[in-house]
This record gives sequence, C-alpha cells and structure tokens, in this order.
Amino acid sequence: MTHSFDKEYWDRIWQGERAASMGASQPNPHLVRHVRGLTPGTALDAGCGAGAEAVWLATRGWQVTAADIATAALARGAARVTAGGGASRVRWVEADLSTWEPDARYDLVTTHYAHPAMPQLDFYDRIASWVAPAGTLLIVGHLHHDGHRHRETGPPASASATAAGITARLDPATWAIATAEEPHRTVTGPGGREVSIHDVVVKAHRRH
Repeated sequence: MTHSFDKEYWDRIWQGERAASMGASQPNPHLVRHVRGLTPGTALDAGCGAGAEAVWLATRGWQVTAADIATAALARGAARVTAGGGASRVRWVEADLSTWEPDARYDLVTTHYAHPAMPQLDFYDRIASWVAPAGTLLIVGHLHHDGHRHRETGPPASASATAAGITARLDPATWAIATAEEPHRTVTGPGGREVSIHDVVVKAHRRH
C-alpha cells in the first residue's frame, strides 16, 4: 500500500490502536547516545510525535521546538512533558513539515522516523537548512533495503533511506560528517514479540 503521509493519514494513526504504545515510547537510543555530549542550546524535533525525544532534550536543558502534523500526537506530548518536567522548555507546533518554515535556526535539528508528504531525502534537505552555523544535524530514519521492506509491517521504500544517500546530499564544504551508520537493534514489541529494527543514523556538524 502506498501512503500519502498527509495530515489525514497521521491523524488517523495517532487516533488509532497504535497510539497508546507509540505515545508511551522511550526516547530514541541514538538520540541519547549522540546528543549527550553536546552543550544544550536551541533544538528542533522535526516530526516529534508524542514527544519522547523533545521531553528528553528539555529535561537536559535544551530549549525545544517540537513540531508535528498530528494534533493528537502533540496533545500526548504536552501531557507527557507536564508529567515529566521541562514544560517551560518545550514549544509545541502543529506543522506540515513539507511546507512549514521555522522562524529561527537551531543549534540542534533532529528527526526520528518522520516522513511527511514529500520525498524522504528532500525532507532531510529541508531540515538540514534549519541548522544554525556550528550546529548539529541528527537524522534517525528507517533503513532502505533494495527491493523489499525490512519486514512485513515496515515502512515503504519511499519512507526509508541509506547513510550514503543522506550524506551525499550534505555538501562537505558546509558539513562535517561525524556519524554515518546503519545499525540494527532488537526491541520487544506488542505481546512480548521481539522485533528487529533497521536504522540509518547520520550526525553532521555545520561548519558555517
């Protein structure tokens, strides 16, 4: 099935049966590993969902703009940050990331499995342009495998990428690549079933 990944699609997902488990997720381990050593500043979580990553950043001193197209996801995120602390350091923004333009540039721009209604690599180009000079870009996405999905429930090819595909779009005159990897990890899914996650992770520092 081909998804349009528009507001209707994401609102339906965040009001459906998967919403409770999605809304209770822990911050992405790649974010925790790659951001822990950075000096807190301003951050944009592009496609924040229910805000696990935004809340984690806020509780560690970042001033976070958390943007997502789904109204229900943002409501879950706002409730989560109130319960977990850091509410004064998160600004929730309902936005279509394929057209939205921020009013500032950020010391950190990060995204975790977000795929709006535009080509995936074009989306990464957009968010990279929102990084401030000397800032950091951290992309965590679904790894693309030629010819098939990662698993039956995995994302379509249009919503995935490779490390080489992402880094090829980052001009070396502007960007210093710190990480470009395609790690696999296993998590416990619904019903205790083990699920293999195939990620692509790119971290880059903007030179100017």
